[in-house]
Amino acid sequence: MTRSRIYSSGLPPVSPGMKVGLYGGSFNPAHDGHRHVAITALRRLGLDRIWCLVTPGNPLKDISALPTLETRLSGTAQVMNHPKIDITGAEKKAGTRYTAETLDWIQLRTRGIDLVWVMGADNLKQFHKWQRWQDILTRIPVAIIDRPGYSLSPLYATAAHHFAHARIPSHREKALATMACPAWTFLYGPRSNLSSTALRQSAKIQLTPDKQVP
Repeated sequence: MTRSRIYSSGLPPVSPGMKVGLYGGSFNPAHDGHRHVAITALRRLGLDRIWCLVTPGNPLKDISALPTLETRLSGTAQVMNHPKIDITGAEKKAGTRYTAETLDWIQLRTRGIDLVWVMGADNLKQFHKWQRWQDILTRIPVAIIDRPGYSLSPLYATAAHHFAHARIPSHREKALATMACPAWTFLYGPRSNLSSTALRQSAKIQLTPDKQVP
């Protein structure tokens, strides 16, 4: 039995004053790299909870072959397997498609909660392509977790340049959740080489006829 709880259509329970990290993604499939990001944020930011927001689909990606939301919720819970990491499909209930819209919906329902947006460094490169990306950074603190090949992203990413004045040094990371926006930090440290894309490609190779075990 997994230690992460699944909330298929609603938000996990919270109490006033809690610090919660929001970690969104397709999780197709969820893997230890995702868990590494979640655990790193949980510990280094001093969060009470991480909510994995499993999206119905990423607007920037092809979703034609995307597994069902239920399948990805279950898979994410199995990988995360942590009592402080909750898995939710609330974005489907909210009827939102973009992160900014999802934040609108969540923040209306979490008064008195300190929220932080958590993402891997691979997302920072294209963050400026997200709908209302500047609005996101002025409404919620953002924590970016180092990923292989993206350690220098704060130097060249458009969003990082635009909000360079709001970057918080890592030694103040535990205060990020309660800081006035805009505020963001880049957390360097151990990295995981796993990616959902690589795992999907590996699965396709294993399923081709010449790779099957007789």
